[in-house]
Amino acid sequence: MREKELRRSMSVFPIGTVMKLTDLTARQIRYYEEQDLIHPERSEGNRRMYSLNDIDTLLEIKDYLSEGLNMAGIKHVYQMKQQEKAEDEQKSLTDEDVRRIFYDELLSQGGLTPPSPFQQKGPRM
Repeated sequence: MREKELRRSMSVFPIGTVMKLTDLTARQIRYYEEQDLIHPERSEGNRRMYSLNDIDTLLEIKDYLSEGLNMAGIKHVYQMKQQEKAEDEQKSLTDEDVRRIFYDELLSQGGLTPPSPFQQKGPRM
């Protein structure tokens, strides 16, 4: 999954190609950048280079506009998406977290360390 996301985030498309793929003008694309909706990287020659993710975002913006949403509404949609993404990142456990929890559980079940105060206690007899 990470390799796929890495490929999608690589900035390799110049603005001319993006214009053909999205059917937007250069002025429209730069406007969406000014509105902080896309973030193209710059090449050594200071040319804008776009990723597949940027192209997807431009196509979504185009769809929102055709549905009648104005720029303020589109910005609000993307702000909500960013908040949801931030919340999901806080909730998800990393592989390291899972390993640590599993290791602590094994140690406590083997009697090698006192049980954590957060572990469930078995039924009392």
